[in-house]
Amino acid sequence: MLPAIEKAIPKSSLRSHVFLPAECLRRFSIAEYHKMGEVGILEEYERVELIDGVITKMAPIGSRHAACVNKLSRFFFSILPTEDATIAVQNPIILDDGTEPEPDTALLKPRDDAYASGHPRPSDVLLIVEVADTSVDDDRAVKLPHYAAAGIPEVWLVNIPDQKIEVHKMPMGAETDAGYKIRVEYRLGETVTPEAFPKVKISVADALPIQNVM
Repeated sequence: MLPAIEKAIPKSSLRSHVFLPAECLRRFSIAEYHKMGEVGILEEYERVELIDGVITKMAPIGSRHAACVNKLSRFFFSILPTEDATIAVQNPIILDDGTEPEPDTALLKPRDDAYASGHPRPSDVLLIVEVADTSVDDDRAVKLPHYAAAGIPEVWLVNIPDQKIEVHKMPMGAETDAGYKIRVEYRLGETVTPEAFPKVKISVADALPIQNVM
């Protein structure tokens, strides 16, 4: 399968989740964001992320999304020993001082403290997996440029509606001009291999939720 060259996302798309002029926004740092959680301004149960200093609500997790995350997590836990990778499920990763997403699954470099001393940083990340049922366009326009700008080497976008996995590799550019040079799409009947673990293969069918048959 031939890789496709992916166009970097323009600056206007990076802010597509914000509908006010930039000068009207009061952006928060990671330290301020964490403090809000400590003092109870943000409740632990709230599904939010910090993106570009803006506290952003995440879409509710539907059953297909949850099933996909469960299947991927079960696969990675079964195939990767703890000395090879730490598997994080919907946990924070600090990309920069204003961005802390919570990807559905991340493969991290193993650490003795399991990251108790601090959330992972870009240099700790081997692979990020985002599952998208209703948020495909938003993940492409907002999440991928941030991951590329931070130098995350590989991102999988599991596209539930289109029944495929988009693999993004080779981050390029910086800040608002960042993107991935290579995008390869894998569909039903094909297998995907993480670049960090070339002997590991997962079939697209085993990652996606079972479709309802009418």
